[in-house]
Amino acid sequence: MNKKIMDIDSVEVWDGNMAAAQALRQADVDVVAAYPITPSTPTVENYAGFHANGYVDGEFVMVESEHAAMSACVGAAAAGGRVATATSSQGFALMIEVLYQASGMRLPITLVQVNRALAAPLNVNGDHSDMYLGRDSGWINTCAFSPQEAYDLTLCSFKIGEHLDVRLPVIVNQDGFMTSHTAQNVITLDDETADKFVGPYKQVNAMLDFSKPVTHGVQTEENWHFEHKAKQHAALMASTKVIDEVFAEFEKVSGRKYNRLETYKMEDAEVAIVALGTTYESAQLAADKMRAQGIKAGVVAPRVLRPFPLEELAATLQNVKAIACMDRSAPGGTVGALYNEVCGALFNTPARPVVSNIIYGLGGRDMTIATLCEIYAELDKDAKSGKRNGALQRFVGVRGPELSFYNK
Repeated sequence: MNKKIMDIDSVEVWDGNMAAAQALRQADVDVVAAYPITPSTPTVENYAGFHANGYVDGEFVMVESEHAAMSACVGAAAAGGRVATATSSQGFALMIEVLYQASGMRLPITLVQVNRALAAPLNVNGDHSDMYLGRDSGWINTCAFSPQEAYDLTLCSFKIGEHLDVRLPVIVNQDGFMTSHTAQNVITLDDETADKFVGPYKQVNAMLDFSKPVTHGVQTEENWHFEHKAKQHAALMASTKVIDEVFAEFEKVSGRKYNRLETYKMEDAEVAIVALGTTYESAQLAADKMRAQGIKAGVVAPRVLRPFPLEELAATLQNVKAIACMDRSAPGGTVGALYNEVCGALFNTPARPVVSNIIYGLGGRDMTIATLCEIYAELDKDAKSGKRNGALQRFVGVRGPELSFYNK
């Protein structure tokens, strides 16, 4: 634990950036290497402030780019330290090459990712383009829908990634501005409780352990590369057990329960919205309004995007008649990624709901409760008729004539 304790109240008013920065401080990170980029800059600024004021015993390294930031993280983690960083959007895109190095080397780095649109055109507001960009990089991906969850999941990330049965890096996503810059009440853990929950860092094959010399980042061609990647995937898939255990342990110390798949009023739902990020909470308000009108509406959100909760999602949606998969990212010439995930989960099951794909909120465009209610009303029509009453994919909230695809 850091030698200097910070006196924080049991309830603080923090935005998502401050919540993540406080979690990094309490996790007693050895090295944070970062380069600022909107909207994740305050995570780094706040942490640098803690360091400057003596609340952080570890090192804070300001580098010249995000590629350098992740490279420094890889080096520090390989040396045997607990490591973290934060970034967004173009910065995350610049890290991509090194993300694969981190996961392939099985280095449990924590990355606080404040989701933002990818240029061009340049846009600093939130959507899930960067989240989708990194989903196949071999990192565990968790999704926070509020500042409270940004704090909680950042603490959990160290315990998940560093578990000896996992040893993989973890991304903690939060929506740019909608979470990162929205101040809400955050129920905190004191420094000692947080430190005890995260636990001490356990070195594995540390390069600075000169008594056991090792090589990191070696070259493997066709003779071993396949086995290496298969083992990496197996570790990622098996991390679900550890994630469940860490969430259960966190509930004991905090009273807050997390699941790899979050649901709202799905027990009898006939129509459902599947979404990520802050839309999960907005859709809950819309579902309540629709239920007041007699429509059995529910909401589903993957808390953990990787490893994807495929079986849990399929089981949850078995009795649903119509589903809208909400993708907050430009689909780039096909259906959205979340639509693909949901359809893939259902394909080998008895369920045959009507599934549509909604593209929304790009570059920070608002998603309103009224619009979500309209989506539920369309789903209700689909459910009652047993077929789609419009195109498979629709862009909702975009100006101009209706934009839809796959109309047959």
